[in-house]
This record gives sequence, structure tokens and C-alpha cells, in this order.
Amino acid sequence: MKKLTYLILALALVIGICISDSLAKTTWNANSVWPPNNHQTMGLDEFAAKVKAATGGELEIIVSSGGALGYKGPELLKVVRDGLVPLSDMLISGVAGEEKIFQIVTLPFLALNFEEARVLNDTARPYFDKMAEKWGQKILFISPWPGAGLWTKKKVASTADMKGLKTRTYDKNGALVVEAAGGTPYALPFSEVYSSLATGVIDSVITSTPTAVDAKFWEVLKYYQPLNITIATNMINVNLKAFNKLDKKTQDALVVAGKEMEEIMWKKVAALDKEKEALCIKNGMETVPPSREFMKELNAITEKIRADWLKDASPDAKAMYDGFLKKVKR
Repeated sequence: MKKLTYLILALALVIGICISDSLAKTTWNANSVWPPNNHQTMGLDEFAAKVKAATGGELEIIVSSGGALGYKGPELLKVVRDGLVPLSDMLISGVAGEEKIFQIVTLPFLALNFEEARVLNDTARPYFDKMAEKWGQKILFISPWPGAGLWTKKKVASTADMKGLKTRTYDKNGALVVEAAGGTPYALPFSEVYSSLATGVIDSVITSTPTAVDAKFWEVLKYYQPLNITIATNMINVNLKAFNKLDKKTQDALVVAGKEMEEIMWKKVAALDKEKEALCIKNGMETVPPSREFMKELNAITEKIRADWLKDASPDAKAMYDGFLKKVKR
């Protein structure tokens, strides 16, 4: 009888420990609108693995890619703020409709290369952190895209060649560039881009090389003009209420993993750009390097876009803009 009592007590203890472990574990859904093999989704997967390892499985982040959770880009600030998902990546310029300060990331030809894009990111970060907090969230890391070029059915070698193009753009700044060149911008979800190209609704796209590979542009387009019109970035944000519910050790693990991922993503993007471009060429696309004259034309027709943004910018946004230009000595 005594043995049976000990056995029952031992079993109860094991069950209690298991229940306790189950209650201690936190599981979060993380939203990504990008396909599973896109570098942004893969970066989020790697981040989730780092967090799980650092917390001994106490915090598990399950990534849902390709917009499987039903949320689209422009609404993601609200989605995270309202706790519909505790964590999501989002295109920074894609949520600029909610906060104009985020539009600075893709002001055309403001950051001219990856190095300047990193300087812009570092300059903007304190201001973006403050804005994220206003929206009830915390930025864990910022991840770049390669520069956005123009993908077309016809070869484009000047701004005159851009006149009349029907171009899919991913944010307001891209739309303004297309309009300045005499084309018509189309704000289409990524899921509709391929079919719209195939049916002639659009004949061109402003985007980066990873997206071109995701959409198999070589099946519906012929030319790639690497114009570096904008260099976009994603921010990976966590709902502050969800973050604050975690113990200090888990919070620290999230922050450290975020810092590590930010460095990893910035280091790999230049090589990724070349790799994805090579894949497009291998599949039959032609890269058309822009002439110096073409780039001068583009800079001239987009000057008003930059000036208009700055004219109505908040004091924080102006300080950020001026601070960036000072750092790159312009």
C-alpha cells in the first residue's frame, strides 16, 4: 500500500511538472506576407529559431508566410497594435500611410547605395523606435531589401522610354516616380502581379531582385534596369503588451536575437542581390545597365518628390533627413 502511495505521489509530481512546463511556455504566431523562400521570411524563420534556442523553448515563434494569416501590408501597424498577431514583419514604407515619417526610407534616390541605406537606417532608428512605441509596439530588427529596379517588357534607356508604362509599385514613393516619368502606377497586391503582367493589365514592375525571382518574371518580362530607385527596408515588430508579459530573461533574449539578425540581414543583402539577378539572367532576362545621363534624368524628375516630402515633414522627420545628409556629406 505504501509503495502504491509513493507511486501515486510520484506520478502526481510528474504531472504537476508537465502542467507547469506547459503553462510556462509561450507560443506566438508571426506574420509574413512574403513567400516561404523569400529572404525576409527566411530571416524571420532564423530569428524564431534563435529565440527558441536562447529561451530553451520557453518562447516559440511560429512563422506563417505568404500572407496565410490574411493580413496585408498597409494594415500591419494596426494589426500588431491591436494584438491580432503578436509579431509581424512589415515593409516600412508600406505603412507610411499611417505615419508619414516612415516614407523617408524609400524617398527616390535619397540613399544611393547599400552603404548609404544602412546610414539612413541607423539615423532613422531612434525616430522609428519612438513611432513604434506610439503604436503600442517595439521594433526587434530592421531588415533591408536590395535596391529596386525597373522590370519591363521593352528596353528602357531614358526617362522618355518610361512614358506610358503601366507599372506596379509597392508604395507611394514608387507611384510618384512613375507619374513623374509619365507612366501610370498600379498598387497591386504581390499575389496579383504575375497574372496582371500575363494579361497586359501592367507591363512593368518596380521591385528588387528577390521579388522578381519569387514571381518568375522571366516568364512574362524581358528586361531589368538596375536603377536603385529606392532601397526598401522591413521592420519586425512585436506588440508591446505581449512583450511586457514576458519575463526579463525572455525579453532580453528577444532583443539580443533581433540585434544579431539585423547584422546578419544587412551583411547578406548585397550578395543576395547578385545571386537573384544571376538567376533571372540564367532564365533569359537581360540586364540593361543605366547610363549616367539616364540616372541624372531620374534624379532631376524626382527632386520635387523629395522636396514635397520635406516641406510637410514633422520636426523629427526633418532632423532625421538633415542628419542623414550630413553623415553622407551631401
